[in-house]
Amino acid sequence: MRMPRTIMLAAAALATLTADGWAQGSYPNQMVRIVVPFSAGSVTDGLARILADKLAETWKQQVIVENRPGLPGTTSVAKAAPDGYTLMLTSNGHTIANVINKNIQFDPVKDFAGVTKVASVPMVAVVPPDLPAQSLADFIALAKDKPGKLNFSSAGIASTTYLSSELLKQAAKIDIVHVPYKGTPEATTAVVRGDAQLYFTPIPLAQELTAGKKVRAIAINSNQRSPQMQDVPTVKETVPSYDYDSWFAVMAPAGTPKAVLAKVSDDIAKVLKMPDVVDKLQAQGAVPSPGGPDALDAQVRREADLYTKVLRDAGVGTN
Repeated sequence: MRMPRTIMLAAAALATLTADGWAQGSYPNQMVRIVVPFSAGSVTDGLARILADKLAETWKQQVIVENRPGLPGTTSVAKAAPDGYTLMLTSNGHTIANVINKNIQFDPVKDFAGVTKVASVPMVAVVPPDLPAQSLADFIALAKDKPGKLNFSSAGIASTTYLSSELLKQAAKIDIVHVPYKGTPEATTAVVRGDAQLYFTPIPLAQELTAGKKVRAIAINSNQRSPQMQDVPTVKETVPSYDYDSWFAVMAPAGTPKAVLAKVSDDIAKVLKMPDVVDKLQAQGAVPSPGGPDALDAQVRREADLYTKVLRDAGVGTN
């Protein structure tokens, strides 16, 4: 005999409450993995290891960081059991993975549940020291005077270094050419040598390069000027419509109990307030910026739509 719908709904609700109650009361009771879809030594990897150390102390459980660069790492998380024991720390490039990869095996929005945003990493626009552009306004004027003649380097399409420049290109309505490189070192060298005329780099590297007079810093893409580089104006001061947040966040497989998501989010927020953690993040040019699961989900959905359009307008996309 078929169970009445009202009883079925009640049973489902009870099961959910029981699962959430279990998750909140006993999670975690075994090792937790944080998968990083980037190589060891990357900004993402550094953030994950800082969190793993502190969460292990908080939870009294082993928390390991597993580097699985590229799509294999993200795919493994999408297909993992949604029990909270497999997490992922990734960048906002995750939101457009399906635009630049034809045979992707996951949906970057539907197959993941947000846990919390961890940090934003402002990027500094640098130019060769001999380029006749003392400011961002000068650079834009130069680009308009020489359409298609200036290059911008990046560590690859969908990287924060690419999106920072592509958004500037579209917002300022300038014609500059993208030249992708294998990684950050090569893209940085390109602007130092003058092979590229624009590159967005994290604050610590920008400080090092400007101190050695290897580049000139002309703008930073944060909403406010950075305390570490107060003399460098924001991009928005010159191009008000420009808006880009280079963020890193923790996600989990879709279907992970909400109580687990909330607990991990709350515990990470506590970690991000610890003075030694703040110091370590600042040393990487990162700004702690925790938020709840719902806020991250909303940001991922919004940016997936926004950056898909940005890439389409730039002629990028395989689907």
